[in-house]
Amino acid sequence: MLALVRNGRWVFHFRNRRSEPQLLFSFYTTTALDESKPSRPSPPPIRVLLTGSAGRGVFATRMIGAGELIHTAKPIVSHPSLSVTTGVCYSCLRKLKSNSTSEAAQGVLFCSEECEQQSKVFYKVEKQADWSAFHDYCRTQGLKYPLLAKRLACMVVSGVATADSLDILQPAILSTEMILQMEKEFLLLRTAFEEAYIRDEQLAFLTKQWYIGVLARIRINAFRVELAGGSYEDLISSAAALIEVEAAVGNAVYMLPSFYNHDCDPNTHILWIENTDARVKALCDIEAGEEMRICYIDASMDHDARQAILSKGFGFECHCLRCSSGD
Repeated sequence: MLALVRNGRWVFHFRNRRSEPQLLFSFYTTTALDESKPSRPSPPPIRVLLTGSAGRGVFATRMIGAGELIHTAKPIVSHPSLSVTTGVCYSCLRKLKSNSTSEAAQGVLFCSEECEQQSKVFYKVEKQADWSAFHDYCRTQGLKYPLLAKRLACMVVSGVATADSLDILQPAILSTEMILQMEKEFLLLRTAFEEAYIRDEQLAFLTKQWYIGVLARIRINAFRVELAGGSYEDLISSAAALIEVEAAVGNAVYMLPSFYNHDCDPNTHILWIENTDARVKALCDIEAGEEMRICYIDASMDHDARQAILSKGFGFECHCLRCSSGD
């Protein structure tokens, strides 16, 4: 992601902040485009800065209007919920139609040849192993994030991802109890690979420390993917459509969306239309230089419920304007 930094002069003032946020990377450039070359899509009007109090944050580089699609993002890793595995594409989580391609013997389905081909390398590794014990444990314990770690491990073994793919993301602070549970999951994961006769050198990365580190990042950076269906135009033209979201089809981890900080009264919203491609949309007018924030939880909950969930699930106390007023 650091390769996305553009060269240029940065003159940017932030009002009412104790310290000047430091630029980490941006999608905005001051260099004029060469009109003789074919036009390319404009980069999103955002930059990632290191703030003084909330770690990294995403800031607008220009005025963004309410309802504007700010940018889209594809996941680093995703996985369907175990309860809907045969109802969605095993790759992009799109809801399946009758003409979907099928791996019937494995109970795995793809929505298109494109998704099947994109998943071919890591799925070849995944289907070598018997995941029944691992899946049963996740199902009985109500766990979803280990499934993302499993898929990432298969991607690393197959060579389509590196073991440090999630290292740039902020990890959660784990309790002793959490780590003990993760150790049980790790043993089941490692055993499944070993019993599939995956070579030792391919599994050199798969240590208990790697697994716990990955889960610590997935825990606070994974998004619950809920498909709204229809088109983006339909959604922005109908406020009711945003409420009538269907149940989650899985979870996914993204790079840029993970840099958005939380607010109980957010100015930005992330939604999914047909698959895991995340769309980041402005909920109101956003000024140039203003930080863009999303709500990590259900914003309709009362103050105490929001604080409890944010503290337990994300490890921080929210001091947004809404929480500070006791709303």
